Amino acid sequence: MAKKKLDEKADHSDIVRNEDGSSNEEEPNFSDPEGYVDDVSDEELLGELLRQKPQETDGVESVIVVDGVPVVGPDRLEKLKSVVNKLFTKFGHIVNEYYPVNEKGFTKGYIFLEYTSPVQAAEAVKHTNNHKLDKTHTFLVNLFTDFSKYEKISDKWEPPEPQPYEGQGDMHYYMLEPDAYDQFCVVNGPGRSVQIWQNTQPDPTCIQDRQTWTWSYVKWSPLGTYLATFHQLGIALWAGPNFTQYKRFSHNSVQFIDFSPCEKYLVTYSPQIDTDNPDQKRIIIWDIRTGLEKRSFDPEGPSAWPIFRWSQDDKYFARIGTDVLSVYETSSFYLLDKKSIKIPGIRDFSWSPTDNVIAYWVAEDKDVPARVILLEIPNRAEIRSKNLFSVADCKIHWQKSGDYLCVKVDRYAKVRKEKSEYKYSGMSYNFEIFHMREKQIPVDSVECKEPIQAFAWEPVGSKFAYIHGESPNICVSFWGIRVGLAPVQLKKFEKRACNHLFWCPNGQYIVLAGVGSSGGGSLEFVDTKEFLVMNTTDHYQMSDVEWDPTGRYVVTGVSVWKTKVDTGYWIWSFQGKILKRINQEKFAQLLWRPRPKTLLTEAMQKEIKKSLKKYYPQFESKDRMRQSRASKELIEKRAALMEKFSQYREKRVREYNEHKPRRLALRNNVDTDELDADTENVEEEIVEFFIKEEITMLD
Repeated sequence: MAKKKLDEKADHSDIVRNEDGSSNEEEPNFSDPEGYVDDVSDEELLGELLRQKPQETDGVESVIVVDGVPVVGPDRLEKLKSVVNKLFTKFGHIVNEYYPVNEKGFTKGYIFLEYTSPVQAAEAVKHTNNHKLDKTHTFLVNLFTDFSKYEKISDKWEPPEPQPYEGQGDMHYYMLEPDAYDQFCVVNGPGRSVQIWQNTQPDPTCIQDRQTWTWSYVKWSPLGTYLATFHQLGIALWAGPNFTQYKRFSHNSVQFIDFSPCEKYLVTYSPQIDTDNPDQKRIIIWDIRTGLEKRSFDPEGPSAWPIFRWSQDDKYFARIGTDVLSVYETSSFYLLDKKSIKIPGIRDFSWSPTDNVIAYWVAEDKDVPARVILLEIPNRAEIRSKNLFSVADCKIHWQKSGDYLCVKVDRYAKVRKEKSEYKYSGMSYNFEIFHMREKQIPVDSVECKEPIQAFAWEPVGSKFAYIHGESPNICVSFWGIRVGLAPVQLKKFEKRACNHLFWCPNGQYIVLAGVGSSGGGSLEFVDTKEFLVMNTTDHYQMSDVEWDPTGRYVVTGVSVWKTKVDTGYWIWSFQGKILKRINQEKFAQLLWRPRPKTLLTEAMQKEIKKSLKKYYPQFESKDRMRQSRASKELIEKRAALMEKFSQYREKRVREYNEHKPRRLALRNNVDTDELDADTENVEEEIVEFFIKEEITMLD
C-alpha cells in the first residue's frame, strides 16, 4: 500500500523530453493533493523499528536485588565485588552494579545488579536464590519488579489451583524382576550402537537397541540408577523403564566423568584446552537432581583421574595439590573451615568406603621418615599414624566394608651412606595392614621379597590376594586376617600365567586372569574356601573381565579399543563353565548394571544363609522349568515346521486332484497315475532306435 501511494505521488511530477531523447526533468512534486488522507499506519511502515523502541520498564525488568550480602568496609569492597561477579556473571553480562553504603562507607547488606536483558535476570534469580555464600550468609535474590508486584497482592486469599503431578517413574524398576535377572550394557564401536540386555536364561534378551546413543563410551552410576552417555556438547543421563532422558549437562568436549557414591553429584572434565574460549570451564560439579552447576575448577598440575574423590556419604570431596590437601563440603562447595590442610610431601590419599576417614601418605624428607596417616573428617584429628623407612612408593587399598586398610610399600632394600648421601640398591616389598575396627587400630606387616604385580581385597571377608614374582615364576598368594592375631598365609599357587585378580562381589570365588597381550588371555577360576581350582581355560587377547552384581556370572571381552580382530564377549558361570560365546564386530565395552545396597540387615542375611536348604527345591524347580521351557520351545518350533509342511502338502494334493480330469483328457482317458492298481488297459510298446556305431580295428 505504501508503494502504491508513492507511485500516485510520483504521477504528479512533470517530465519534459526533447527530440533527441534527453529529458528536461523538472523538480518532482511530492506534496499531497488537497484533501488527501494518508491511511498507512506507522506499524506497517516501521514495525520492526517500533518493536525495538525502548520502553520505560526495560531497565527495571533487567535489575535484580540481592539481599544477604556481607557487610564490609571500603577496604574489602573490591574483594566482595569479585566474589559476587564470579557468581552472577554466569547468567549474562552485568551492565550496571550498585552497592549502597552508609555514612561510614560500609555496605548495607543488599546490592542491585542490572543485566542486558530480562531473560538473564530471571535466570539469575532462578539459580542463585538461597545460594549459601558461607556459613553466615545466604543470598535472597529477587527481580526489582517483584516488589511492586507483591505490593499489589490482594488481601483476600484465594487457594491456588492444584497442578497435575508428573512423577519421574520408577527409577529402580529393574530391581522388581521376579527372577532377579540383571541387566548389562553393550557398546558396539565408537558411535555405532548401544544395547541394553537382560541376562535371562537360557538366552539373554535385548530390551533396548539404539544407534549413535553415545559419542564414545557409557558409564553406569554407582547405584545403577542412571546411564551416562557422552556427546560433543556434554553428558546425558538416562533412567526409567524406557531409558528416557533424565538430565543434560552442557560441557563441550567432555571426556571424563565421575559420580559421587550416593549419586547426588556428577563431575565432568574436559582435558582439552580451547584457545578460542578463555573462560572455558575444565572441571564442573553438577547437582544431578536439579541439573544445576554447583562449582567449577581448573586442574592444578598433572593428576590422575578422578581428580576429586568423594566421602562415602557425599558430604565431602577432596583433591590433592602441591604439599596441600583440599577438603570441600557439599553444603557450600567451599573449603572445609575455609582453609586447606598443609601437608608437606603428601603424595596420595584415599577415602574410607564406609567412614569419613582419609588415609594419606607423606614421602621421606632427609632424616624425616615417610608416614601413613589416618585423618578424621571434619574435625581433622589424626586417629593413627605409621612411620615408614626407605620408602620408594606407596599404594593405598581399602577393603570394601572398611574393616581393613592395606598400604603396599615399595622399599629400598639396601642403604649405605657415602659422603653424607644415602645410596640405595635393590627393592623389597611389604604390606602394612591396619585393623580399622579394633581398639587403637593395630598394624600388622606382611613382607614379600619379590615384585608385586597386583593386589586385591576380598570384598566380603577377611582375605587378600596378591600376584608376585617375575615370568615365568609368577605366584599368587592368599592371606587371611584374624582378630588379635597376625596375618597367616592360606595358600600359594606357583607358576601361574596371570597378571590381574578379580574377586566375586560376594567373596569366596576369584578369577586369576592374564589380561592384555602379555597375559595371553589365561583364566583360572578358584574357590578360596577350599582353594580348589574349578577350571583352567583361556580367552585369547582378552582385554576385560567383569563379574555380575550377584557373583553368579563372569564376562570376558575382547574390545575393539585393544585389537581389531576376534572382538566379542563370552559369558561364564562362576565355576568357569562357558555359557555363551558372542562374537561381535567392533565390540567395544560391556558393563553390568550395578545394584544398590541391600536393605537387609546382617542378622537377616545370616538367617537366610542358614536356611538356604529350604529354598533349594524352589531354585531347582525354576531351573527345571527353564530347561523344560527351552525343550518346550524347541518342540513347539519343530511342531510349527511340521504343521507348515502338512499344510503345503495338502495344498499340492488338492491341486493334483483338481487337475486329474485334464490329465485324463490328454491321455485318452488312460489313468497312468494308477498303473500299479490297474495295468490291463495299458498297451506296452517297445521302441528301438539307433544311437551310435563304433568300428575298432584289431591288430
